[in-house]
Amino acid sequence: MSIVVRIACVCVFVCFHGSPALAQGIVTGTVADETGGVLPGVNVHLQPDGVVTPLESVTDGTGRYRFEDLPIGPAELVVRLINFSTVRRSVVIPASGTLTEDVRMFVAASADIVVTAPRTFRNLAEIENPAENLVGVAGAGSEGAITAAQLAVRPVNRATEILETVPGMIISQHSGEGKANQYYLRGFNLDHGFDFAQTVAGIPVNMPTHAHAQGYADSNFLIPELVSGVQFRKGPYYAENGDFSSAGSANINYFNVLDHPIASVSGGSFGYGRFLGAASPAVGGGHLLAAFEWERDDGPWVSPNGKDKLNGVVRYSEGDSRNGMSVTFLGFENHWHSTDQIPQRAVGAGLVDRFGFIEESDGGETYRYAGVFDWQRSGQEHATRVTAFTQRYGVRLFHNFTYFLNDPVNGDQFEQFENRWTAGGKLTHRFLGHLGERHTENALGVDLRYDSVGGPLGLYLTRETERLSTVRADEADQVSIGLFGKSEVEWSRTVRMTYGLRGDVYHWNVAASSAPNSGRQTSAIASPKVSAAFGPWAGTELYANYGLGFHSNSALGITLRVDPFTGEPAAASPPFARSQGAEFGVRTVAVRGLQSTVTLWYLDFDSELIYVGDSGSTEDGPASRRVGVEITNYIYPNPWVNLDLDLSFSRARFIDVPAGDAFVPGALNRVVSVGVEVNPPAGVRAGPFGSLRLRHFGPRPLLEDDSVRSKATSIVNGELGCQFSDQVRVSVEGFNLFDAEVSDIDYFFTSRLRGEPAEGVDDIHFHAAIPRSARAVLQVSF
Repeated sequence: MSIVVRIACVCVFVCFHGSPALAQGIVTGTVADETGGVLPGVNVHLQPDGVVTPLESVTDGTGRYRFEDLPIGPAELVVRLINFSTVRRSVVIPASGTLTEDVRMFVAASADIVVTAPRTFRNLAEIENPAENLVGVAGAGSEGAITAAQLAVRPVNRATEILETVPGMIISQHSGEGKANQYYLRGFNLDHGFDFAQTVAGIPVNMPTHAHAQGYADSNFLIPELVSGVQFRKGPYYAENGDFSSAGSANINYFNVLDHPIASVSGGSFGYGRFLGAASPAVGGGHLLAAFEWERDDGPWVSPNGKDKLNGVVRYSEGDSRNGMSVTFLGFENHWHSTDQIPQRAVGAGLVDRFGFIEESDGGETYRYAGVFDWQRSGQEHATRVTAFTQRYGVRLFHNFTYFLNDPVNGDQFEQFENRWTAGGKLTHRFLGHLGERHTENALGVDLRYDSVGGPLGLYLTRETERLSTVRADEADQVSIGLFGKSEVEWSRTVRMTYGLRGDVYHWNVAASSAPNSGRQTSAIASPKVSAAFGPWAGTELYANYGLGFHSNSALGITLRVDPFTGEPAAASPPFARSQGAEFGVRTVAVRGLQSTVTLWYLDFDSELIYVGDSGSTEDGPASRRVGVEITNYIYPNPWVNLDLDLSFSRARFIDVPAGDAFVPGALNRVVSVGVEVNPPAGVRAGPFGSLRLRHFGPRPLLEDDSVRSKATSIVNGELGCQFSDQVRVSVEGFNLFDAEVSDIDYFFTSRLRGEPAEGVDDIHFHAAIPRSARAVLQVSF
């Protein structure tokens, strides 16, 4: 046969049958979520080597997808779904037969979902193939989610210590165990929540124009056993986040359905007692979650804390992580006496014990009643969520920080009081799209909030809680509207860019008891954002983030014209304080059972001018810059054991101030958190469990010249218990196991005890950390 004939035969064969590389192959499989539930309407792309345009499929009602007539050889399978991390998997298409590739998808750390369960959030280090789930799990090295399993055996002295699972976060207290906590993060002493936005079960916690402090965030109504996950972010890089979120934010989710009804009884040192009952029976087409909590605690204080907390949750919900609805009602009341920070000199002279008091009648009470409606619907390439809330809130606080400095006869105690109505909502629409041939994931949204504060919004001088005179008794209304949009563009397989823009409009209306301090004002601010993600390469992604943010100031400070104490002219606060931040991060799961992140960051504020509720005036502060590094590690050596190691280092300085006066008082320079947990894995009905944790935060400058510094605080806590069966669980929690005599918080200011000079004495004032203590817990499931 001539060579010409042979070539002709080959050409005919290729024309009718294709080359060997184009032989027919089949790829099929099922896509499911973390619980094993099938996911219909999922976009599945398959791109064989050498093929320019990926092949597309969509999972059917049983979660199955199928590709036919495929060229044999290597290919990449890509599975995308809004609110889930993208799965990328290398496959080889066979020359004959069918290749089955089942895919398990995991909820992203940034997921915006209504219905959550015990295994909704998973740590990458604990799943089987973490590298293929890395894309889209987070948009920054400092973004993440804490899982319910990580919280299960963590000793918790205060409910709000759930937030210490956020890497670099410290929760402390300078007053009674009922007041909003002190928060430390990224070189900030965030006071009672300033610049750290919190949401619990759909309710925004931070309070603008609060009687005590702007952004006051009292999360004491949190019930740890109901938490399905803590989604956290840091920095002003996210278009969805507005006021109070420059340093960071946390969205704390509650379960919709419990595995079993539970009853828990606790008792321990210092008169501590607690009861929790919770159940979620099936009702109609959904579940009705109901929980009730009672807690009492005297603490180690010479004047007992007398904390008496009542807390309840009722939630009806239907659906799953893609399509769901819930209606939630929360009710919370808390009453307490407080031992505030005390002067070091009084303890040194033997006048009071470390757990003693100067003003015995300090204390407070608060309440919160709230309703939340949450609705979500998802399609093949879109998801829409609507949240609406309303709440009634009130607080009364009594404090005396300077004792007899201002009033040698009656003392310096004051009362802060308010009642408020809050209502608002948020609408977010997310959708997949294309920019040319490039994939995009987009979001558009609007949020609205209205606060009516009165009752009145008061500041009073008191003696042993009896009112002597009125400093302020005001009414304030505040309306805010935020519009936001963002688009993530996949420029290539290893480069994704996110472009975001947020705009906020605020209107304040104050009717003050002093006419010059009444007024109205409307202001707006725009905040652009941009982020980039590179990779993954060998289970590793790189991130770069930049954004502008802000926090609003109190309406009382914005309209301030005269000092309410002296009647002298006073400087008003600007409506907003602008923040600017950036970070570079890396996240890796290259080592099996280990997820590590390293983040370098900075955050600037144009001004730290804030309204001070304790004095009814503004406090002028210069611009500031904070820089730092965070290293976070989650280690899962086997299904029973997990370890975490968080290291955070920061440097906080004022800008454009005289040399030697640049230190930011109260700013932490380091936080170290180390823990090891042993817990029976899912499916194991009985066994021991426990944990041991070190909590350390470094010394803080207490003055701008760093001439006075606090000491470092290191505390070790632990838990040891046994799961006897599906029904019975017993544990003992130990706090401050080595009985370290350290402080929860320190300040340096002038105060005056009886008999001291009229000008007072400059001194360190501290609030002691809880000494060694223990609690026993019995939990029964039904």
